[in-house]
Amino acid sequence: MAVASPSRSTFGGFRSSLGGALTNPTFWRGIVALIGFALFWELCSRSKQMFGVQVPWIGMVPPPSDVLGAWAKVVTEPGYWQSWYLSLNRVLAGFIAAQIVGIPFGLALAVNRYFRDIFFPPFEILRPIPPLAWVPASLIFWPTNEMSIAFVTFLGAFFTVVINVLGGARTINVQYLRAAQSMGASQWDLFWKIILPGTMPSIFTGAAVGMGITWEVVVAAEMISGGGTRKGGGLGFFIWNSYMGGSLEQIVVGMISIGIAGYLCSSAIRYLGFAAMPWRRLF
Repeated sequence: MAVASPSRSTFGGFRSSLGGALTNPTFWRGIVALIGFALFWELCSRSKQMFGVQVPWIGMVPPPSDVLGAWAKVVTEPGYWQSWYLSLNRVLAGFIAAQIVGIPFGLALAVNRYFRDIFFPPFEILRPIPPLAWVPASLIFWPTNEMSIAFVTFLGAFFTVVINVLGGARTINVQYLRAAQSMGASQWDLFWKIILPGTMPSIFTGAAVGMGITWEVVVAAEMISGGGTRKGGGLGFFIWNSYMGGSLEQIVVGMISIGIAGYLCSSAIRYLGFAAMPWRRLF
């Protein structure tokens, strides 16, 4: 019997996934929506030139054709991709640190009453403080701008992660816990087989929301701090430099780049959640 090689089976699986995406109506609805948005944007931006009347706000934004032209120029420059690399590194550093600290902290708040009584009040006092309000203090207390940006991005995701984990764990039906205890389940069994699986949807929801906030925070932190200590500065500093240089098209390029980066990161989180929670594939 002939056995298919791993490379051939992998290629076949990729081709099957690609074919499924191309035949999915949701995919094509998204493409049509993007094309329609681009056409609407183009018409509004050129409304004064074409119709003699400028559309408020959108009419002052460069049209997509000009933005694509500016994008075609910067995409060949190493500094643009270095900005992507630096911002992505900072986002991942802060985001991963927030998951490592925030998930256990949120679970501890949920399952231990004494821990919650001690640590939840100061947490609630610090939580309403916007992450960007920490930028001046972080620039003073951390020895480098790079560490300051990493700390601020960490805060951007940390509070969101903790609140989602705490809320998810607290919404688990207590009858499940009592039923498991009546059948002899230990505290360890309750945590691993009921509390953690029941909290997983909230963990990934908090991760997705925290990822978006982290991108917002890192861009603002790069603008305020001057892009860190490395050459390139990140996408936030790219936008700031474009503003200082008077290039509105490049500003829009930087904004769209951030949107694409955030979308890709959030999609990766959703994919991991889909793989980690097979029971949610039923709906």
